[in-house]
Amino acid sequence: MIFDTDVLIWALRGNEKAAQAIDAGAGRAVSIVSCMELFQGARDKKELAAIRRFLLDFETLPLSENTGYRAGIYMEEYALKAGLQLADALIAATAVERSETLCSGNAKHYQAISELALRTFRP
Repeated sequence: MIFDTDVLIWALRGNEKAAQAIDAGAGRAVSIVSCMELFQGARDKKELAAIRRFLLDFETLPLSENTGYRAGIYMEEYALKAGLQLADALIAATAVERSETLCSGNAKHYQAISELALRTFRP
């Protein structure tokens, strides 16, 4: 299972339901895009170090040519009509390319993408 950035943030902030969802997932993976979003949100070096330690428990999935191509198609198809954002397109494309389920609390960001297996998380 691939975990969206929002679930990771809740877990980092001590949300027990997020931690349980991660523990219950079949495998633990994150898109490199989620890693970058977490790093971008770090407020200081101490928090950045905590994020790095947290991410050691996950397989970090790189972007591939196919992922980029699929994300481009998603942006063209869904950016205007569904408000899809770049990071979400890349994360969704990673999940679809890997045939993995994406666990996210932001189902509305992804609902337009029919081939995406989505598990909705509620904090």
